[in-house]
Amino acid sequence: MNEYDMDLMGKKYVKPTTDVIKSTLTDLQFQVTQLSGTERPFDNMYWNHFEKGLYVDVVTGEPLFLSKDKFESSCGWPSFSRPVFKEAVRYVEDNTFRMHRIEVRSQIGDSHLGHLFDDGPDELGGLRYCINSASIRFIPYDALEKEGYSEYL
Repeated sequence: MNEYDMDLMGKKYVKPTTDVIKSTLTDLQFQVTQLSGTERPFDNMYWNHFEKGLYVDVVTGEPLFLSKDKFESSCGWPSFSRPVFKEAVRYVEDNTFRMHRIEVRSQIGDSHLGHLFDDGPDELGGLRYCINSASIRFIPYDALEKEGYSEYL
């Protein structure tokens, strides 16, 4: 485990055991994050959610995306132009379903988040992180301090 895995901005984030994950997540969240599933487009919590705040890994709580980097992509899933910082996610080649894609996973929790595409808005850098709502939890701006994420205020 590298230094980032053990201590992220002064906070400890660890991946719980599979039994703990199963007991705390919904069936859909478990299917998406642990079994690399995909939720239905336009039928998920955050596809059209644009409140100010922070999105974290539903498994570990590690910070992943800021609302200021979220944009409307009309794909039916939450779309972001970049992660909160580059080390927050890792990338895996995905050749399933006869497609070549780049899978996006959380760094510490190793949760399947979604996929990265190069069809995002040019003015935002051209990338689209297409993320499953089931893999993230939203923390509203007004609750960041209370939930221990005051550095994102």
